[in-house]
This record gives sequence, C-alpha cells and structure tokens, in this order.
Amino acid sequence: MLSGEIADNIRKGYTGGAVDIYLTKPILGEKIYAYLINSLYPFVMKENKFPIGNPIYFEGDILKSDPKAFGFFYCKILAPGFINHPILQAYPLDGNNSIFPTGNWEGMYFSEELYNAQKYGYQFEILWGYIFEKGFIFKDYVNDLYNLRLKYSKDDPMNLIAKLLLNSLYGRFGMDDSFINTKIINKKDYLEFENENKEGIKDIIELKDSYLVQYKNPNSEIETLLDNGSEIHNVNIAIASAVTAYARIHMSQFKNNNTLPRLFYTDTDSLYFEGSLPDSFINSTEIGKLKLEGIYDKAIFLAPKVYALKNSMEEIIKIKGLNEESILKNKINLDTLDKLLTEDSFKEIKQNKLFKNLDKGNINIIEQIYTLKATGNKRKLVYNEDGLLVGTSPLHLKIGYLNRNIFNY
Repeated sequence: MLSGEIADNIRKGYTGGAVDIYLTKPILGEKIYAYLINSLYPFVMKENKFPIGNPIYFEGDILKSDPKAFGFFYCKILAPGFINHPILQAYPLDGNNSIFPTGNWEGMYFSEELYNAQKYGYQFEILWGYIFEKGFIFKDYVNDLYNLRLKYSKDDPMNLIAKLLLNSLYGRFGMDDSFINTKIINKKDYLEFENENKEGIKDIIELKDSYLVQYKNPNSEIETLLDNGSEIHNVNIAIASAVTAYARIHMSQFKNNNTLPRLFYTDTDSLYFEGSLPDSFINSTEIGKLKLEGIYDKAIFLAPKVYALKNSMEEIIKIKGLNEESILKNKINLDTLDKLLTEDSFKEIKQNKLFKNLDKGNINIIEQIYTLKATGNKRKLVYNEDGLLVGTSPLHLKIGYLNRNIFNY
C-alpha cells in the first residue's frame, strides 16, 4: 500500500491515454482503417514488471549511480520540436487539460516511459523521485481470465465478467485512499458521534429525525485498522500509474512511424489510419494485437471523441456529451461534421439532461445547449487557405506555460 505524501507525489504522474486528432478527413478515394488493441491494459499488465516492495526516496540524478533505475522520477522535460505525435503527457501550468506538447516543463513520470521517450528525441533531467523493486504480479491473473474470455461468446455473462475483472483491476489500485464514509445517525445520538469524530466530519444533511453524515477515518467494524489507526485500503498508485504508462508506451510504436500509413486519430486503445497495417500487427484474438474494426470510405474527425465514419454498411457518429437521442433528433451525420470543418463554424443543439439533488432527494430534467464545433484545447487547429480545418499540430509549452505572453523572454 502507498499513502500520504508518497502517493500524492506519484499521483501527479497518473494520466490516461492519448485522445488526439492529427488529420481531419482522408484524401478523396482513400479509406480509413479503424483498429482496436485487444485488451490493452490487461496486455501490458501481463507483459511487464511492476513496482513492488518499499519505495526509496532519492534526490539528484539517480541514473549516475543506477543507469537502469526503476520507479517514478520528477524531471525537467525537453520535448523535440520536430515531433508531430508527442508521446509524453503534461498539465500546463495555465490550463486544465492534459496535453501531449512540445517544449519544456516539469513533471512526475514513470521511468520506463522516460526511457522509451528518449528513443524519439526527448531529453530529461531527473531532480528527485522514488525507486522500487520490480516483479511480475499480474501474468497468471491475466492469462487465466483472458483464456476464460476466449471460451465464451461475447453475449455470454462469463465473457463479460472476465472482461470486467481484467479491465477494472488496475483502477482499483489507483483509487484515492482518502475514503469518505456515510452514516445515518439519529439526532439524539449525534452529539456523542460529533465529539468522537469532530475532525473527520465533512458534510451533514438533515433527514427529519436523523442526519446523513459524511466523514473520514471512522472506527468501524467494516474497516481494518493498523496499529497506528490508519486504514487498510489496498491501493497502490504506483501500480496503477505504471499500467497506464506501459499502455502509452505500447501505443507509441504506431506514432511517428514513417513505415506506416498516415495516422488520423487515436484514442486510448484505438487507432485510425489512412490505409491498412502490416499483417504482423493483426490478430483478432491474441491479446495485445490489433483487430480491424472496420474500413470506411468516408470519415470526419472534428474534435477528441467527436467523429463520423461511413461505408456502404453503416454510418457511425460519436459525439461525447451528446446522447444518441439528440443525435438522431437533430439528424447529425457525417455531412454535418464535414460542414463544421469551416473555420468558426458551430452548431448549437438543445438536449435534456438529468441532474440529481441529494439535499432535496429529487432529479431535475434541465434543457441545455450543446455547442458542436472543432476545439483546440488539446492541439493547435490548422486551417488551409480556404479556411477549412485540415489537421492539428502540437501545442507548445515554455517552462510549463501555454500562455507565453505573460513572460518576457
């Protein structure tokens, strides 16, 4: 288990996959090939070694004494300016979204992801961090459950159960150990409870003759306590962070690769190319390999998780934040997204959303306006001379900041 300051420091480097648009639509006559990695997170859990044992804190460049140090390092990062598909994630000091930028900044990173980034021209200076022992801890778990999945069809409950166990385990290790507990207490017993838990009470809601209380660190039968009173939560952010880092490493082989077709779009475990990949990458059942999800004559990639794909058999519309009912009601299709490639174009859509109110014990249906348009919060939008969005380029950080105007360089 990891908790306290160590866990907080490592959690700063706990990020997810790359959801990025590189190009918006294929050249006339070219087809888009959509690929999905077979069980990406379980695959990297099976194939790689993970942090085990007690962490050791260090300061300075640990690689001078241990060139293969394994752990989490807080570094100064310098990303090459020529790279089109950056592979190290960062949080700008003047922004809210994680991005894959060029430039320079500081951050916490898993050692193996740093070593992989060096192959693509990245440089880093290690300031401090934590080193761990390493070992295989998921190999048998993943093998057993993945083989179980292969025995059952996708509509069989056993397949779904095995899939959930495979995909959910890493997130369990990444849970925040600052757990909130909830309890309903009769008003006549509340003062005694407050005296015993005064520092831990976070919220109180009145319920007629009782209170609904949210609090931390209880002396409860359902919690196992260590001798010092701290709770056992069985979480380890180092393991969860290493899983997502290994997944990004695996995906990096498909980026900045001149031997492959042009890459249009990536999500955490999916890739969209203008052309087919070599057969050596493809196997629909082998864990870690790619399976072809579809070949499309037309495609529009407008924003992260906003795209359309079309062939003679189907038209797929994916718009994060907009439900399927609204997509159908407003007749949003590939042509709709195509028109929004024009600079400054947008489409406003009304949709009903549900909002729960715990205090009042009800759910409100509120009409909201959803604005559908190209967004440049992940990468810089690139328009041609006709004002059409044709692609994107990496955002650039200078000493961690996107807004460079606030400094005088």
